[in-house]
Amino acid sequence: MTTQPPELIEFRYELIEDGIGHLVFDMPGRTMNVFSNRAIHEAEAVADWLGTSGLRGLVISSGKSTAFCAGADLGELAQAYAMIIAAPEGERRQIGRDHFAPIGRAFRKLETAGVPVAFAINGLALGGGCEFALAGHYRVLADTPATALGLPESLVGLLPGGGGTQRMPRLVGIEAAMPVLLDAARFTAADAVAAGVAHRVVPAGQEIAACVEWIRSDPEPKQPWDRADYRIPPAEEVTARLAGLRRARQEETGGHYPAITAILDCVEFGLPLPMDAAVGKEIDIFADLIKRPEPRDMISSLFLGKQTWQKQRKSGALPEVYDSIAAAIRQSWANVAARFEPADVEAAARWARLSATILPGGPVQPVSALVLGEHPGIAPTGIWIDAPQGQDQVIAGALLGAAVVAALEHGGDLDADSRRAADFHSISAAGFPAYLGGPFALYDSIGSDGVRRLIAPIAS
Repeated sequence: MTTQPPELIEFRYELIEDGIGHLVFDMPGRTMNVFSNRAIHEAEAVADWLGTSGLRGLVISSGKSTAFCAGADLGELAQAYAMIIAAPEGERRQIGRDHFAPIGRAFRKLETAGVPVAFAINGLALGGGCEFALAGHYRVLADTPATALGLPESLVGLLPGGGGTQRMPRLVGIEAAMPVLLDAARFTAADAVAAGVAHRVVPAGQEIAACVEWIRSDPEPKQPWDRADYRIPPAEEVTARLAGLRRARQEETGGHYPAITAILDCVEFGLPLPMDAAVGKEIDIFADLIKRPEPRDMISSLFLGKQTWQKQRKSGALPEVYDSIAAAIRQSWANVAARFEPADVEAAARWARLSATILPGGPVQPVSALVLGEHPGIAPTGIWIDAPQGQDQVIAGALLGAAVVAALEHGGDLDADSRRAADFHSISAAGFPAYLGGPFALYDSIGSDGVRRLIAPIAS
């Protein structure tokens, strides 16, 4: 005798046959599933129910034709950041941890409920969608070009906070996992099976049947890391295997992309732990990361801004002002560079991780602060941009402050969505550092007084 699951909105439930349930991820009113807060809490409620459901097994699939799940609801993440930063500084970490812990908790409950769980995946399973699938005991992928597994959170300054930093390397090994965790590499269906992150590839439309076939075989519902014969690697072994990669990424990023360090920390300090403690370690590190400004600003430009930019381009309405802003930023850098020795400018640009070559020969002219007006910043960032120290940082700050002034002079009347899109364009077309989110994001972050401090060495 099976029981009914809790009331669901983002999911729906049906019986495939006696004893085998089917949970369909199918968010109403959306063409793509994402993990909203409500979806996360519904997933946890299902996991709580599963152990007493009477089911022989559960198949989980998507009700969308586009994909399984695209990841987190990044719009909600932006709102969560605002909630965290509005709290007293000493409370922010705990608030962030409490807010984001349910997803990892839900997935851990799912894999330890004592019921075989199989995922039928047709299309993309990214971010939280991939983490959801990794918490199943069996994964069947459709043999289509669109089907892939990936964890792209690092692209917006985040880390996978639903156990992805722990399950992925446990399944495929540290070396194979790191490009997925750090660089948003994806496993195609065939590659996923070859690497050990999925179990079977079938023709499209046969995924659910393949999952049912597996459940009928009465498999033991235990993950590899929950079996008695699983070997937990010693901490010194994991540290040694990551040491070279840490050095390389530090040299590449200059430490300006904290998600990279945080992901490496999750793997280094999580893999030597049992899974329950490892998931706890991951969310501890996530809580420290989410209260930083880089994820907020990278989500603003590289996700929300990119979405607006792509919609505008698709409709043929991409504003010409975006190119004007990018050109003005490059010119402002040339103007600043004319004040300093070329080698010093090159060192400063390298420090700040500008991704464009600064053109020589700009006119030596002061940068006016008039366009800045009076704009309060969100909060101190806690990074070098608040108070540049030393010649490299002072010149780098002047370059970035001049870029803010240039953006405001050419796009000061843009609405919020278009500012975010202009930020995305400034990163991709002008080489503005992505970790600062773009010139408008930097202006919002440190405010007019913060920008005035940056341009003080070159101001009129």
